[in-house]
Amino acid sequence: MRAIVLTEKGGPEVLRVEEVPDPTPGPEEVVVEVAATALNRADVLQRMGFYPQPGPAPAHEIPGLELAGRVVERGSRALQWNVGDEVMAIVSGGGYAEKVVVHERQLMPVPGSVGLPDAAAIPEVFLTAWDALVVQGGLTSGRLALIHAGASGVGTAGIQIAKALGAFVAITASAGKLDACRSLGADITIDRAGDWGINDVDVVLDVVGGEYLERNLACLGTKGTIVQVGTMAGGNPTLNFGLLMMRRARLIGTVLRARPLEEKIALSQRFTQEVVPLFDTGALSPVIDSRYALEDAPDAHRRMESNETIGKVLLTM
Repeated sequence: MRAIVLTEKGGPEVLRVEEVPDPTPGPEEVVVEVAATALNRADVLQRMGFYPQPGPAPAHEIPGLELAGRVVERGSRALQWNVGDEVMAIVSGGGYAEKVVVHERQLMPVPGSVGLPDAAAIPEVFLTAWDALVVQGGLTSGRLALIHAGASGVGTAGIQIAKALGAFVAITASAGKLDACRSLGADITIDRAGDWGINDVDVVLDVVGGEYLERNLACLGTKGTIVQVGTMAGGNPTLNFGLLMMRRARLIGTVLRARPLEEKIALSQRFTQEVVPLFDTGALSPVIDSRYALEDAPDAHRRMESNETIGKVLLTM
């Protein structure tokens, strides 16, 4: 099969297609023929050598944390899916390939209203946003969420999830992306370069980090929660513990990639029950910035690193 294999670390030019052996499923695994994968910031960090795939080093280092495709082979005890089923999943790596092995219980059905290959834009960002806002952040109807990088993959997913719950949504983004966030349902749109001017926030979803931490805390309401899912602006900020205590606030750090398999399975199955149906009602929809062929992965990474994207960048097979 064809795959992007990292044989060295560096700029987008190190993303090269190679021929590698097809994967073989374990007893409870299936082989998925990938229709598309989607880029994530973790892919860029891995390409640069800053974010290695967790677990034992694979024979071929293939990036890619999410995918959509069809089941083409099943392990001896894998009975949940049939050959030909359209599925999507988060994975620890391997998405930039024509085939990938996934534990059968980690797979989720592709919503009929979305279909292949656009469903590749769902798993990582919608799971991340839902887990952060709802599962860990406790967001419910009528409460106020503040979502940073509102036009990012996680941001566009978070806006839609919060609105589907009946929550109010404020976002920060660059000035040129505010209209796109409004079109997704954001109630308050804030130019990230200016004063946020917002108070009594219940849940903050932050992929930025850096000096945003102090500002998040300042706008948080009593018993509010900050969920940190990324550190694009740096991971060593200062923190006013006195204000944290006065707010009786919670600060939660979280990642998906490094979680144990059973945790990923549990989250994927709950997501299937609670969130996947919302795509077919029209409440949720993947936001796709652009599409590239697998061999054009370097250009796809350059597009992501331009910080001009709104939504997800796809690699199609």
